[in-house]
Amino acid sequence: MAFKGMEVTKTFVPCVFLGLLVCLFPACSRTTTTKSEVTELRIPRGAGGVGFLPLLVMEKYSLIERQAREAGISNLHVNWIDLGGPAVMNEALLSGAADFIAAGPPAFIILWDRTRDSAKVLGVGAMSSLPMYLNARSEHLKKLDDVTSQDKIAVTAIKVSIPSIIMQMYARDKYGASDVARFDKYTLTMTHPDAVVALLSGSGAITAHFTSPPFHQRERKDPQVRTIMTSDEVMGGPATFTMLSTTSAFRDKNPKVYASVLKALDEAIDVIIDDKEDAAEILMASIGEEGFSRDELVALMNESGTKFTTTPENVMKYAAFMHDIGSIQKRPGSWKDMFFPEIQDAPGS
Repeated sequence: MAFKGMEVTKTFVPCVFLGLLVCLFPACSRTTTTKSEVTELRIPRGAGGVGFLPLLVMEKYSLIERQAREAGISNLHVNWIDLGGPAVMNEALLSGAADFIAAGPPAFIILWDRTRDSAKVLGVGAMSSLPMYLNARSEHLKKLDDVTSQDKIAVTAIKVSIPSIIMQMYARDKYGASDVARFDKYTLTMTHPDAVVALLSGSGAITAHFTSPPFHQRERKDPQVRTIMTSDEVMGGPATFTMLSTTSAFRDKNPKVYASVLKALDEAIDVIIDDKEDAAEILMASIGEEGFSRDELVALMNESGTKFTTTPENVMKYAAFMHDIGSIQKRPGSWKDMFFPEIQDAPGS
């Protein structure tokens, strides 16, 4: 591939140091004037896994920088930050520690709702659509309803992550609106890699993990682990898994940089679709080679449920549900109300 061999600059920042991150990269310190756009961009890599692969491709091949040069910005530098988890990502964007963030629709919708009269956070575009899987190790867990006070389900964020909303949807449909939070008390926050280790160890720290590819496939290699629910089953079809967002102020002040990011996202998705073997190599480097071969990751990306696209899918279904249960105050008229104009011609939902 023509992009191979380009140098990558990385900035590693653990989540616990988010406050320090704000101090290190304050918005006011970046190179910018009233007549020019920012020359430094901060983007977290996200929680990891297949859904965040477009970001990894953008980083490896410096796609944003190249698009910016074509737009006349020759000195744009992108800082890629090791930061993940929906709640932390939202905080990073609002605090000024990040310019764009990638997360699932539920966390984004909460941010959209809470910033309608302030930062006005909107979606740039989707990145991926794929199922999430509730994997269980304990023998008594044959379905979500079997969970007991002795069980703990690992999710990336309580209440605001895709798994948390999916379990609330299931609870409302089966037990009624008054019991929508039925399974919340069984959840705990844990990163996907840590949850994989905890589940496979059989230590009892968790008895189930609501996870995404490729962590799901790694867990299912253990014959004691089985899948008892998927997000697609509850949603009634495919739904956006990861998406990119930013503030209206950033887009207004930096239209060329914003356009460069969107074009780079489109290009990254094309790279993944055109060369899945190369994409698998990039993904393997990010998650560690242990447990997966390149061929296995290619097969994963070829699965019918895995899709890389900027078109939002079923985002409105999340928003309608979250409004119905009181998680957000404003119900959008359509999915377009939550996204910037550049993506609104897509056949989204």
